Amino acid sequence: MSNLNAKIEATSTNINPLLRACGLTCIREERVLFEALNFTIAAGDIVQIEGPNGAGKTSLLRILAGLSQPYDGNIYFQETPLAQQREAFHQELLYLGHLPGVKDEMTAQENLEFNLALHGLHTGSAEKTLSEVNLLGFEDAFASHLSAGQHRRISLARLWQSQAKIWILDEPFTAIDKLGVKKLEALFLQHADNGGCVVLTTHQDLSLPAERVKKVTLAYRFS
Repeated sequence: MSNLNAKIEATSTNINPLLRACGLTCIREERVLFEALNFTIAAGDIVQIEGPNGAGKTSLLRILAGLSQPYDGNIYFQETPLAQQREAFHQELLYLGHLPGVKDEMTAQENLEFNLALHGLHTGSAEKTLSEVNLLGFEDAFASHLSAGQHRRISLARLWQSQAKIWILDEPFTAIDKLGVKKLEALFLQHADNGGCVVLTTHQDLSLPAERVKKVTLAYRFS
């Protein structure tokens, strides 16, 4: 199989990668999105998956997160096949997809407290997190009454709460203003510097130092 449909800059020299993709091939509705992808993601890496719509960016993220199966190839978590240690992997994973994953019948603060409790964390940090995502003043508002951008900020608040090492984020900047994007980028750097990794898709240019961002670039394939 050829690897000509992707340009890969995400091969890490770290001898202990958090994630390793080996020979990943994805086929959707009889169309090959990508094939024979090989790359590693180590602690400290920020990896941007880029490419046009339909190239397979979301499909690749879902495969890396263990939510979808590739047509061929394997994912390794800390050099062990993901299928053999899913529970340990999920304890180290935070995945945010296109949908915000917010409960409309809960307030903004209740959503954050629910997420903290779900992960065995103290719920007292919810108010501080609301401040980080500029939702102070909306803590008692039901999510159903909030805008799309506010929904997204409730979802992104999980990043400030998370203790997971591996962040996989699908279009995290959607409906976020420039100040919010800047805060997120600073958080990504902090997370990577603390031994985590960030894998994300975005249609906008990152303002992070070029040397800190590795890329996997997918091309649209017509067959």
